[in-house]
Amino acid sequence: MIPTMDISTPCVVTLTWTLSDAQGKPIDELAEPLEFLVGGQDLLPKVEEALIGQSVGFETQVHLEPEHAFGDYDSQLVCFEARTLFPDDVGPGMQFEGLPPGAATPNMPAEAVYTVTEVYPQHVVLDGNHPLAGMALRLALTVRDVRPATEEEVQAGSVGGPVFRVAGAGDEQDEDAGDRTLH
Repeated sequence: MIPTMDISTPCVVTLTWTLSDAQGKPIDELAEPLEFLVGGQDLLPKVEEALIGQSVGFETQVHLEPEHAFGDYDSQLVCFEARTLFPDDVGPGMQFEGLPPGAATPNMPAEAVYTVTEVYPQHVVLDGNHPLAGMALRLALTVRDVRPATEEEVQAGSVGGPVFRVAGAGDEQDEDAGDRTLH
């Protein structure tokens, strides 16, 4: 029998999960196992808390309020920019890193990912909030594997793949905020 490793900081866990809203409506599923660094920048603190001390085969459901997931919705991160600043095929759902050159809205975070929510003949509506901002979430996850982290992974703070972190890099309320992607 192969001894199993308990999850501790730092180590790498391989997870699968289903993400749902507070009413149980599915939002995302990570069906193919993916590695994450525990004790780095890959996972939300509440997810790490649920994993510490567990081992392969552990299953749990984690309830995440907005402040523990992608933050509260901030209406000040919504802006209108001239339609002429965007490609002809711009449409709702498209995303841009930062505002386009020539943008007129002052004091918008340059590092934010902006989602096009509406397109009008004269302007485009952009939202710099994470698409899941303001939402309470349910994360049903399963630990598929646990292994020691390499020195390179520990130094990088990540296994190098996509991360599941709090939105708002540079947010004054969360100094540890990182990547804005779900996976």
